[in-house]
Amino acid sequence: MKISPELSQYVEHVTESLNSIEWCAQPKGLYEPCRYLLDLGGKRIRPALLLMAADLHGAGIRRYMNQAVCVEVFHNFTLMHDDIMDEAPVRRGKPTVHKKWDVNTAILSGDVMFVKAYELLATGLNPEEIHSVLPIFSQTAKEVCEGQQMDMNFETRKNVSPQEYIKMITLKTAVLLGASLKIGAVLAGADEEQTRLLYNFGRDVGVAFQIKDDLLDAFGDSAKTGKQPGGDILADKKTLLMLLARERANNRQLEVLEKLKSTELSGEQKVAETLRVFEELDVRKTAEAEMNRYADRAKQSLAAVKPVNQNAKDVLEDLSAALLEREF
Repeated sequence: MKISPELSQYVEHVTESLNSIEWCAQPKGLYEPCRYLLDLGGKRIRPALLLMAADLHGAGIRRYMNQAVCVEVFHNFTLMHDDIMDEAPVRRGKPTVHKKWDVNTAILSGDVMFVKAYELLATGLNPEEIHSVLPIFSQTAKEVCEGQQMDMNFETRKNVSPQEYIKMITLKTAVLLGASLKIGAVLAGADEEQTRLLYNFGRDVGVAFQIKDDLLDAFGDSAKTGKQPGGDILADKKTLLMLLARERANNRQLEVLEKLKSTELSGEQKVAETLRVFEELDVRKTAEAEMNRYADRAKQSLAAVKPVNQNAKDVLEDLSAALLEREF
């Protein structure tokens, strides 16, 4: 994804603040993994969104930096625990925390990152400001956990509907994007309607973003994505494409999809056969239409936002376009 120079300014400020977080020196085995995970990098989109929402309403970039960093620390806490649950060996090309150390260390280090996020949320705010954003952050944290539990439940459920999948990605991924914008707007003094519009924008962009990921995994150009085509298919993941296919499939097609889950075909053949069924059922077109529906809703919400700082709104518009038009 190409990041504009204007967005880079927000990301650079966030990265600088992340690097200056003071973690306790001891016990080293608790705090070192926190720094390790944050040092692996990332797009830093969520904290940048919080700063953009604040800047959009005249608060500037640096005033609520602690709260922006809070969002990123919380996000990385979820990644640390998700990697344990997914038994993922690699994160951004490096060993995951539970592989580099052990599972118990990753659990405790994730816990302390969650505590650190709340500490950062309150830092520099007056009691009234804390009271205004604490419920937003806490509700979002609960929803992210609910989304992760739904995702885990889906692994052992035979029948999952496309609608349930959309709800899961909304909770697991999209609500944190919306909350980042809402917290920034609330702290900057935006009214209820403006904060609602920004939250809806972030949430709907998040859903469209995840559907785009599903599409790129199945149909993206591997030379651009840098990933093996059909990684989700090989892992038997319940993506929107697969759920749409299972919902539409006749008995013959369902039988094919079931056989492919336990087939001895090569990975390349399994992906090719699955994509053939996808094409027969025209699920790509439906998934793209659903992605565009959420993208259009997001655009409508953002269009109705009345900014104090138009430049910040322009950056948000550029960012949403970059997220949804990317080819990798």
